[in-house]
Amino acid sequence: MKKILILALVLSSTSLFAQWKPVGDKLKTKWAETLNPNNVLPEYPRPIMERPDWTNLNGLWEYAILPVGKQEPQKFDGQILVPFAVESSLSGVQKELGKEKELWYKRTFTVPSNWKGKNILLHFGAVDWKTEVFINDIKVGSHTGGYTPFSFDITPYLTSGNQKLVVKVWDPTDDGDQARGKQIKNPHGIWYTPVSGIWQTVWMEPVAQKHIAAIKTIPNIDNSQLSIDICTEGTATGDIIEVTVKDGPRTVATSKFAAGQSTDINIPDLKLWSPESPFLYDLEVTLYNNGKAADKVKSYAAMRKISSKRDANGIYRFQLNNKDYFQFGPLDQGWWPDGLYTAPTDEALAYDIQKTKDFGFNMIRKHVKVEPARWYTHCDRLGILVWQDMPNGGPSPQWQSQKYFDGVEVQRSIESENVYRKEWREIMDYLISYPSIIAWVPFNEAWGQFKTPEIVAWTKNHDPSRLVNPASGGNHYHVGDMIDLHNYPGPDMYLYDAKRANVLGEYGGIGLPLEDHLWQTDKNWGYVQFKNSKEVTDEYIKYAEALKGFIKRGFTAAVYTQTTDVEGEVNGLMTYDRKVIKLEEPRLRQINLEICNSLK
Repeated sequence: MKKILILALVLSSTSLFAQWKPVGDKLKTKWAETLNPNNVLPEYPRPIMERPDWTNLNGLWEYAILPVGKQEPQKFDGQILVPFAVESSLSGVQKELGKEKELWYKRTFTVPSNWKGKNILLHFGAVDWKTEVFINDIKVGSHTGGYTPFSFDITPYLTSGNQKLVVKVWDPTDDGDQARGKQIKNPHGIWYTPVSGIWQTVWMEPVAQKHIAAIKTIPNIDNSQLSIDICTEGTATGDIIEVTVKDGPRTVATSKFAAGQSTDINIPDLKLWSPESPFLYDLEVTLYNNGKAADKVKSYAAMRKISSKRDANGIYRFQLNNKDYFQFGPLDQGWWPDGLYTAPTDEALAYDIQKTKDFGFNMIRKHVKVEPARWYTHCDRLGILVWQDMPNGGPSPQWQSQKYFDGVEVQRSIESENVYRKEWREIMDYLISYPSIIAWVPFNEAWGQFKTPEIVAWTKNHDPSRLVNPASGGNHYHVGDMIDLHNYPGPDMYLYDAKRANVLGEYGGIGLPLEDHLWQTDKNWGYVQFKNSKEVTDEYIKYAEALKGFIKRGFTAAVYTQTTDVEGEVNGLMTYDRKVIKLEEPRLRQINLEICNSLK
């Protein structure tokens, strides 16, 4: 009987595998070529707040696409591989959605028997854009926003045996004012394929009725303190939080405080975090009820400071840990030819970060996209600074990038403004504890830019511990911590602000189309194009030498376009499929290190 059961499971697994395959003839990465639909992104999805028990719900679900307003379908269209967007190859579907249709998902799951007596949380890493969730035919919650995690306590809606989970998604892409980044229903040029539906891990975990909901850490190296704020659910007067800070097996500091309070923990003999030495302290956070541990999670934190200060010549310089530090890195869009917004594997997710380090950079500008939690943990552990963009959306005003703005800003509707504020606040709250993130970028160029002084002040007030880049290459105002210029192809400093840091937020874009590594056969472009790796590397170094001169004159950071090719753009340091490094890597690394060390 046991052999028959094992054989049945093997046949079932083989059958599921046979029913799924990548769709279309576009590029594939090496990781996609070995993807197992029965083991998709199996890593714990939230390592900055980790519990030992959890269940991954990624894999093959049923899906259907219906006109807006229809009821749950009785018959579904087929299977979709979660968590890949419905438009992606790896979803196994590769169909468009659009504002006139809704995407339905369905699967069943069971709750492990040893979770009995616990509250069950159902987590979604990210779903683009409006999501409604049903458990056993009961709507349990909804969420709007395509870039942040959300969860529901589904305990009251569970029954015995198999549980039915249905998810409905509506995503208008560029027909709405919501944050969408570079998604557009008619991809061309610098605008890419839409991403709709579930695109990050779906998972569940058991928690006590009284449990830890979120951890916020802000370092203060000048006072040798780590500020910690623990958000809890279900707690009452008398419940206690204990935080233990560890350096490997050694306990560095401990603190106990009432649930609902925050604390500042003194950290003796500081070990500072930097790209050169990305040291992380381990945290253990325990919630006590009547002296017994009700919940316990593992986390981590880093002691680092980001700031700006005038140097001996009166030029504002970025500082890391109170020392002048030139920030230099690529524009990183985080797109994949097979998974679109979703990397095929965790190894792939970390690959671009590791190669950025290998290339000699110390910073990444995460461009109009927000990544899964594991991406930021990889940045924390590998050691790379991150500028985090707000994905753009909504209407755009006139663009006056080469002077201080003297036009009229776009007037968004109240609804459009509220969508922006809600999504930007949720993004900052989601990412606030990751030490690698050192700057918020609320606007890129003039894309959706509105009420700039107000939004910048609001952003700075929400998180005073980081720099704010008001509008990277956008309409410039005398607000925020820097003025950010864009210039293609070579570096240029056509504006200078004596009262803030001056940065070159985009330049370069040197194109090299490589046959067999192209998303499309024609209409491929870069800001300038060359024929081979040596020519591209020579041009890159020419720009780098020019940048050195501008650093002396005032630039304190620079961003090169870009990490990889993306769809029709062929100006990456790597091809879109990540199979070819297009520049001569030793020369690239040498000149990048010279730039990164230029202020030391």
